[in-house]
Amino acid sequence: MPLDFTAIDFETANGFRGSPCSVGLVKVRNGVLVEEAYWLMRPPAGHDYFDPRNVQIHGITAPQVAGEPRFGELYGQIQDFIGADAVVAHNAAFDVGVIRSALEVSGLAGPAFDYACTVVLSRKSYALPSYSLPFVAEAAGVPLLKHHDAVEDARACAGILVDIARRREADSVAGVFASLNLSVPHQGGYDPERDELSKPTRAAMARAESGEVPAPAFSGWPAEGPNPPANLAADPAHPLFGQTVVFTGNLSLPRGTAKERAAELGAQPASGVTRKTTVLVVGGGFAAADLRTGRVTSKARRVLELQQRGQGIEVLSEGEFMQMIG
Repeated sequence: MPLDFTAIDFETANGFRGSPCSVGLVKVRNGVLVEEAYWLMRPPAGHDYFDPRNVQIHGITAPQVAGEPRFGELYGQIQDFIGADAVVAHNAAFDVGVIRSALEVSGLAGPAFDYACTVVLSRKSYALPSYSLPFVAEAAGVPLLKHHDAVEDARACAGILVDIARRREADSVAGVFASLNLSVPHQGGYDPERDELSKPTRAAMARAESGEVPAPAFSGWPAEGPNPPANLAADPAHPLFGQTVVFTGNLSLPRGTAKERAAELGAQPASGVTRKTTVLVVGGGFAAADLRTGRVTSKARRVLELQQRGQGIEVLSEGEFMQMIG
């Protein structure tokens, strides 16, 4: 089988994953990037509030998309571009979730598809201080000129999977997973007349119906709180499944809530950095590039020390963690 797939990246208007405001798509045939597509869009009606935190990340504003079609009007073209391909994304749990939730709130059906997450695959292919897209793209020798531009991110993601396939001597997406003794993840189809709404969509629809105003960023020194047990029945394909996660700095949600969400997805929260730690989530405006400048908390410095001794610990920014938990 040839190395054929479509890489995808969504940017969203707010914290609800079903609020896409742009999408980038890159088609790969036999390991070569052959076609690209990009659309700006209005998020589905009722979920088109633009959170300033999201705007700060990707730079897309409500006036910029005011004259664009909504997701539901564009989905047919997006699906035509993907066709029967496996969908590849960096932190695929987020982008696959965008498709599902946007379909749900748009009342549209969508087909099943296989997918691959280059965060999960990168952890098994590179030794890096962070598996954020800029770090992995650099390791794969892929240019990333403008992070959070959807088509730029999709192009980098495509290049990463091509590099991983080369390193694994695999000639297909299925071959990459087989070389790692993993199964290719699969997303079931969605039929609004048959299937229940997902939990994130139910929560977002309840907020929209109640007129709830999005909460401001959480402030104040966070209380560590208890560490709930990992949900061993969670999806093992999720990038947080099986990880031991420690939090440091201020997040835009209480630390206890962050721990609960991580545990639901199969991670084991912990209070301090130890030799069991595999992921550190850093709040307070941290970006992965800060690892190179020294702008880090005491927990992050401890992580850097352990990394230098050979311990594999990944450092996530708040934004990356929030995407992972949907």
